[in-house]
Amino acid sequence: MSCPWAKIEKLEPVNLEEIMSEEVARDLQAKEDKKYVQMLTSSSKDEQEIPEEVLSAIACADSCDSDAMIARMLQMQFDKEHDENLKRTEEKYNGTSKVSISFENFRRAPQNFDFESDSEEEEIEDIRDRRDWDRFDTLKRQLDSIPPCGYKIENGSMVTKHDVTMSGRKNACKLLSFPPDFQTGDGENFDLKLSNKVFNSLKRHSQHEEARRQKVRDKKEDKATQEFGLDEYTRLLIYKIVQRDILDGVNGVISIGKEAVILHADSNPNYTESPLPAECAIKVFKTTLSEFKQRDKYIKDDHRFKDRIGKQTARKTVHVWAEKEMYNLNRLRNANVPCPEVVALRKHVLVMSFIGDKNVPAPKLKDAIMDGADYIMAYNQIVGAMKIMFTEAELIHADLSEYNILWHQGQCFIIDVSQSVLPSHENAFYFLMRDCNNIINFFSKKKVPQVTTPEELFKIITGYNYEEKTALLDFQESFKMKPHLVDKPGVQSTYNFEKGWQKSKEEMETGKLVDSALA
Repeated sequence: MSCPWAKIEKLEPVNLEEIMSEEVARDLQAKEDKKYVQMLTSSSKDEQEIPEEVLSAIACADSCDSDAMIARMLQMQFDKEHDENLKRTEEKYNGTSKVSISFENFRRAPQNFDFESDSEEEEIEDIRDRRDWDRFDTLKRQLDSIPPCGYKIENGSMVTKHDVTMSGRKNACKLLSFPPDFQTGDGENFDLKLSNKVFNSLKRHSQHEEARRQKVRDKKEDKATQEFGLDEYTRLLIYKIVQRDILDGVNGVISIGKEAVILHADSNPNYTESPLPAECAIKVFKTTLSEFKQRDKYIKDDHRFKDRIGKQTARKTVHVWAEKEMYNLNRLRNANVPCPEVVALRKHVLVMSFIGDKNVPAPKLKDAIMDGADYIMAYNQIVGAMKIMFTEAELIHADLSEYNILWHQGQCFIIDVSQSVLPSHENAFYFLMRDCNNIINFFSKKKVPQVTTPEELFKIITGYNYEEKTALLDFQESFKMKPHLVDKPGVQSTYNFEKGWQKSKEEMETGKLVDSALA
């Protein structure tokens, strides 16, 4: 072959046996190694001559061609072990979850790298041979295989889109679309089938529960005071009280009860309208309680509030309850009964004087540390306070116990009088007898000497025995007034109790004579 531009050297013929011989291969490898060593020595700063003996030893080695090849093989083996451990970790982390996490970016070698041979062709995976994530993917593929006509022929039989088995599996697949709060269980590990009737029933139940949950959440959480906090409307009321220069600031929570939250506040020393106590207590009545709706028995016979209780919301009922406590506290203060002093009232927020010292509230009678003399003093003070409440303030506490009495500087203070009733209430004497039982039981446990019985305490307060029902009813009438004279200044009751008491005794004697004559 000739070329017009240059002369082509004729290639020398090479014997095939020489090419395939191992000696020629070793010679070629030795030349390559020698060339590689020369390149390294020339690029190194500290040039060092390699002895010919070392090069000849490397060229004549039978076990391995060079150390570099050994290092490559070891590195490939290490990479393979690392990728296998990474694959096992990935499978354990994902488990049977539909959403999996891939560790592909952390591999050191290609995923389909063949370490055994470089001559084999790479196998191509068919997407149709892949395993489904779960049986629902298989079901979806079966449903999609039905043509638009609505049926197909399979194994000599007709299969429609309304097939019972396929429809049941399809309903089981639809369970995954229910809300997260709906407990459906694990229906993926077995062949679950649901009929249309069962699925529709579960769907209606899910919708009903979701609507009920939304309704309760809107009513309870968004508009009502919480157990350890105040809603936006209550915080606005307290802010307005502070803006009126009544309070200087609100410090924190004193106590949390089932009916109200008690906060501590400092009064404004520059308030000019009236003198204020240095420390105040803010009583915030909770609006979430349904108990206030059931406590109309304490208000229905009270002429001050009975016309204001009806079909009202819980918040408006609590407003009346807070106003009732304010009026009862004012009555006790006018009768010189030790109790908190009312400062201000805004809706269901009542501001009173603080019973305590330096942000520390006075302990309840059940928690106070007292000796025998203190218990005797407290007993005499409470008996006197109960009698003054009944005779002068015309009130019955209706929930008096060691939990509603504070002990501060050797003095008992009556608190929580929102449920107090007038003696004209139909259950007034029943409430009074219950208060007497609570007080006597407490001081009897404290081994206070000369403690009377509940019946004797009831007679000390009212002047009559609890068993004399007729006398008590007549006595109760003396506290009732005509509606047009209620709260009218200067008007007193004209009921003659002595005359009524004598008349009731005569009726009792007449009844006994008639019974003896008939016998």
